[in-house]
Amino acid sequence: MAFHHCHRDPLPQPGLTPERLQARRQLYAACAVCFVFMAGEVVGGYLAHSLAIMTDAAHLLADVGSMMGSLFSLWLSTRPATRTMTFGWHRSETLGALASVVSLWMVTGILLYLAFIRLLHSDYHIEGGAMLLTASIAVCANLLMAFVLHHPGPPHSHGSRGAEYAPLEQGPGEPLPLGNTSVRAAFVHVLGDLLQSLGVLAASILIYFKPQYKAADPISTFLFSICALGSTAPTLRDVLRILMEGTPRSVGFEPVRDTLLAVPGVRATHELHLWALTLTYHVASAHLAIDSTADPEAVLAEASSRLYSRFGFSSCTLQVEQYQPEMAQCLRCREPPQA
Repeated sequence: MAFHHCHRDPLPQPGLTPERLQARRQLYAACAVCFVFMAGEVVGGYLAHSLAIMTDAAHLLADVGSMMGSLFSLWLSTRPATRTMTFGWHRSETLGALASVVSLWMVTGILLYLAFIRLLHSDYHIEGGAMLLTASIAVCANLLMAFVLHHPGPPHSHGSRGAEYAPLEQGPGEPLPLGNTSVRAAFVHVLGDLLQSLGVLAASILIYFKPQYKAADPISTFLFSICALGSTAPTLRDVLRILMEGTPRSVGFEPVRDTLLAVPGVRATHELHLWALTLTYHVASAHLAIDSTADPEAVLAEASSRLYSRFGFSSCTLQVEQYQPEMAQCLRCREPPQA
């Protein structure tokens, strides 16, 4: 059997991968559009005396901050591994996505409070015309940002699964809707803002033709802010799964275990750990107990090859040891229970 080196892929080139370069371009463009229209909404909301418009501007402000944080995390993720950060800085993207979600929750909480105050006190006036114009522009701005962030990047390579983004529910052969974690989090932000902008537009149309229904302004803020919170659930779920060292959704514990046990010469496996360093950088480690007659190098090569080819792991660490009968009674060698 040919000699199997531990590193499956060649040494990556320094700097951003093509997928992350595309993500950076998307974030730069969306951030510029977001900033310009945020300034316009602040002016329009002030002139219209509309809390709903101002809340939409605040959401855009949160978007600008989160996108700038994502750009910073993209730069940070290119730094090489060190003796203290042995995996490198890949998870900075995940932390950036978490910061994006938390910022939206904080801003939305403040806006919900202000909307509640307006529902209690009706001493405010809404300029329907200015509100309608500003809300229409806001919808166009969010549609433009959503297009920029969702526009597909250049074709990617499957040589290394650590570079591109794929939701954890998708397998390696399914299409990739967005560039990486940071772009996905920003896109979710924009979808929430678009939903709120549509609600604000509907409220502005009502207030423009029926000024006596000015309560539609805080009501739309209240309802669509809740929808914006709900839109963060998928990103928050994936981020928490990564930070909690959870098994990737696209990789099952039993299939990996059975694949290792099917390798000729393997009698048992234990200390099997599967986790995701990022949404697409999957890692595996395990102990393989083999027969005394088996060739350790051949077992290691075959087991590593099967894990890389069938599950697309970015890194695999396997320890080969001789099988002992007492392993069956060892508590540490038992499989973990179902969650």
